[in-house]
Amino acid sequence: MPVITRPGEDGRTDADALPREAAIAGAHSRARAPESGQYPSPAASLPATLPAAPTPWRAAEHGGVRLDREEMYRYLGHTGQHLEPELAARIEAIAAGVESDLAPRGAWGVFPVIASTGSGEVSPSDAGAANPRPVPPEREGAGAPHASVAAGADSAPEGMPHIRLGGTTVVLSGRDIFRHLKDARWAAVITCTLGHESERMLRLAGSRRPFEGAVLDAACSAYAEAAAEAMDNLVSDRARDAGLFTTWRFSPGYGDLPLDAQPALLAAVNAGRLCGITTTPANLLMPTKSITAIIGIFDQEPTRAGMRGCAACRLRTGCSFRARGATCYRQEDLHAPGT
Repeated sequence: MPVITRPGEDGRTDADALPREAAIAGAHSRARAPESGQYPSPAASLPATLPAAPTPWRAAEHGGVRLDREEMYRYLGHTGQHLEPELAARIEAIAAGVESDLAPRGAWGVFPVIASTGSGEVSPSDAGAANPRPVPPEREGAGAPHASVAAGADSAPEGMPHIRLGGTTVVLSGRDIFRHLKDARWAAVITCTLGHESERMLRLAGSRRPFEGAVLDAACSAYAEAAAEAMDNLVSDRARDAGLFTTWRFSPGYGDLPLDAQPALLAAVNAGRLCGITTTPANLLMPTKSITAIIGIFDQEPTRAGMRGCAACRLRTGCSFRARGATCYRQEDLHAPGT
C-alpha cells in the first residue's frame, strides 16, 4: 500500500523530493577529475537563492504578469497607423480578456555547465585551460536523476562544440550556444506556458471570428513573452542577490541551436508534470504559447555572449517582421549589458 505524505507546492510529496535531491547531490559528489582529485561540486557551491532541483513557477505568486500592448501590436504588424476608437476598444477587450482568463505558469532549474570544444570537455573553472581535461562519465549524465525521462536526447556531433548540463542528459550543440555559455558556471533552464486553455480559446476564436482570432493569437504571443521575461527577471534577481551575473535568454531555434534540444530541456525541469508542456514529433512545443530558454550564470560579468537578433535567427530569410522593416524584439533589449 502506498505511503500517503503531504504534497509540496509543486505537487511532489516529501517522499518523492528527497530521493531526487539526494540523487542530484550524489551525482555531483561522484564526479572526480582523473589527475587532480575531486571537481568542485556545483551542487554544493550553488547559492541558496537558486534552485538545485526543478521548481514550479506561477505568475500569480510573483506579482502577476502584464501583457505588453506594444508587443501585441508589433505581432499584429501595426506600425503606428491610426486606429478608430471602436477598433482599438475591441483589441483592448481581447487583451484584457487574455490577462484575466489565462494564468501563466512554468518550471525552472539551475544546472552546472560543462563546455566542450568537440575534442575535450572542461568544467567552468577550467574554461581557460590550454589543454582541457576530459570529464569523467559521472559528469556526463550517467545515472543522473533525469536520464530516464530524457531518454532520446541528442548526443553531440563529433567535433562540434557543445554544452552539457550536469545532472541531466541535455546536450546543446552548436557554436552559437557554445559562445553563449562556455564561460558560465551554471545555466538556468526556464520554460513557461499559457496552458491548454489558451489552445481552446485560439481554436474557438480562429474558427468562428477571424479578426478576434488574429488579435487573440498576437495577444497570447505577447503574454507568453511577458511570462518568459518575468522568469528571466526572476533568475537575474536571484543571481544578483548571490553576487552573480546573467546573460540574455537563448532558446532552441536561435542561431544553430536546433529545435530537437526541446525534449531534453523540458525533461531537465520536469516541465511535463510541473506545467504541462510537451513536444510534438517535430519538436514544437505544446501548448503552442509556450517558451523554453537557457540563461547563463557567471561568476564575473560577461562581456559578450554570442550573437543576438536577426543575425542569429534561422527564420530571418522568410520573416514577416523583417519584410515590413521591423523586428520581433525590442532594440533596447539587443544592447542590454552582457549581450
